[in-house]
Amino acid sequence: MYPVPVAGVRELLVTSGSTMAAAEVARQMSEGARNLSLSGHVGFDSMPDQLVNKSVCQGFCFNILCVGETGLGKSTLMDTLFNTRFEGDPAAHNQPGVHIKSNNYELQESNVRLKLSIVNSVGFGDQINKEESYKSIVEFIDAQFEAYLQEELKIKRTLHNYHDSRIHVCLYFIAPTGHSLKSLDLVTMKKLDSKVNIIPIIAKADSISKNELQKFKIKIMSELVSNGVQIYQFPTDDETVAEINGTMNAHLPFAVVGSTEEIKIGNKMMKARQYPWGTVQVENENHCDFVKLREMLIRVNMEDLREQTHARHYELYRRCKLEEMGFKDTDPDNKPFSLQETYEAKRNEFLGELQKKEEEMRQMFVMRVKEKESELKEAEKELHDKFDRLKKLHQDEKKKLEDKKKSLDDEINAFKQRKTAAELLQSQAQQSGSQQTLKRDKERKNNPWLCTE
Repeated sequence: MYPVPVAGVRELLVTSGSTMAAAEVARQMSEGARNLSLSGHVGFDSMPDQLVNKSVCQGFCFNILCVGETGLGKSTLMDTLFNTRFEGDPAAHNQPGVHIKSNNYELQESNVRLKLSIVNSVGFGDQINKEESYKSIVEFIDAQFEAYLQEELKIKRTLHNYHDSRIHVCLYFIAPTGHSLKSLDLVTMKKLDSKVNIIPIIAKADSISKNELQKFKIKIMSELVSNGVQIYQFPTDDETVAEINGTMNAHLPFAVVGSTEEIKIGNKMMKARQYPWGTVQVENENHCDFVKLREMLIRVNMEDLREQTHARHYELYRRCKLEEMGFKDTDPDNKPFSLQETYEAKRNEFLGELQKKEEEMRQMFVMRVKEKESELKEAEKELHDKFDRLKKLHQDEKKKLEDKKKSLDDEINAFKQRKTAAELLQSQAQQSGSQQTLKRDKERKNNPWLCTE
């Protein structure tokens, strides 16, 4: 009898079933085989425990987007949901548009750590023109998807310790008007339903009566369906939560009341809102749906919200983005495309477009050079004509100057001649005068009587 390995024992037990007793197997193993002592249970049924330990060690992240008009109690509800006071600077509501403000917190419950991000749409609905109020929200959600996609497309990825900032759930706060949804609410939810899990909630539900609240819920759901707005439905495919999720889907939208103040009611301290006519207990299901929202959002469906964000909304964004980049799964013949083939096809297409653009640019360059040459020739011709005109003008001016110079020379010569003649006459006059003086002097000498006279 040969020794049977441990793996063989498991296979032998499975194939033989109950026909072979455990004692017989032990006897066969003991004959000619060494005994093995196991330090613990051997089996792959410990895999869930390993995954739980690993997940608990890494921690979890959850990102909530709060969308709603100013004054609907978004911050108060977040504090009430997680039973803490989140520190943060108060938002200024003097912005010209909608401003997205994100705050990150680290919470711990027992030995489980949660990285929580609360994103507020500051100034939503405060503007006179509300047509583009949703754009900054959509851009913010797309920016988180793009950041994750860029990290995913890197050669050296670090997704295991990457801080996932994708929005997992959008709590859309509806004003308790009791009539119908505003156009702003319908447009915004329609723009967001393909990008995030939307859970509509009626804020400050204690300001509306119970009968009006039920009619308001029915009105809201009918308007959402008629306008094609897809809100998040709690999953019913898991048997463990199918019943409670199916029941809670009928309560949407949740009518909630938030409060961080504790009031003593009976012998217990409870979160409540005190009014002159009575007290509204936040955690009393007869007063509001806060407990239902907390159960569905945190205790039952938090992981499903994370999975839906990755498997549905992010995958839709990723597919559209890759299709824009030219990547496809199948060719025109519906045959599968490998990534290498898609890359090569896109590269060849890009090179073809590059060569085409290069040729167009070359032709455009040649055409512009020719246009420039013709412009330069025209400018050169104009310069030559101008030069000829200036040269002719110069020659005319030069001739005029030469004529003036000649006339001036003639005048100078005539002046010199007149001057010479004048000087000659003057010298002759002086000479004649000197001769007469000498003659007179001589006569006086000869005739002394002339001197006395």
